[in-house]
Amino acid sequence: MTYVPRLKTKYSDEIRTALKEKFQYKTVMQVPKLEKIAINQGVGAATTDKKLIDVAINELSTITGQQAVASKSKKDISNFKLRKNMPVGVRVTLRDNNMYEFLDRLISVALPRIRDFKGINDKGFDGRGNYTLGVTEQIIFPEINIDKINKIMGMDITFVTSAKNDVEALELLKQFGLPFKNQNNNG
Repeated sequence: MTYVPRLKTKYSDEIRTALKEKFQYKTVMQVPKLEKIAINQGVGAATTDKKLIDVAINELSTITGQQAVASKSKKDISNFKLRKNMPVGVRVTLRDNNMYEFLDRLISVALPRIRDFKGINDKGFDGRGNYTLGVTEQIIFPEINIDKINKIMGMDITFVTSAKNDVEALELLKQFGLPFKNQNNNG
């Protein structure tokens, strides 16, 4: 018996049929699904301190359970003391089981640890069914030891779905349990 993540089972058992009925799809193959989660962390201070990239790679790899890679600058910008191919950030792309595991930890453990958390904003959609969520501190993840942190860094988490529009993607992410703010009381 191989291990199947909880949210993957929930998608195939509950979410797929609920979305099929709500949007009246002809087949279950038309139902939108979560394709990947891309996590990016910009480390602008790495132009002066090279060790920050290694720290960020270790932290992101610990959080996601998958090896992160450095993203390099595409061009020279003299005002920022930036050279082409200099590491300026860290990224990782999660798919399949790793993706569902990360999503489960994000929803049930990390997001509730944010101070004064009232839900995530529903304005991060791009018009094509993808949603980007900004996290201001990496310490909301329980894998990070607060005592060993020397710099608080935020990250962008992008949920890439196969949805055709934002309405379908919003419903898919709500079904997974992402805590969006209520639309009627914006505050």
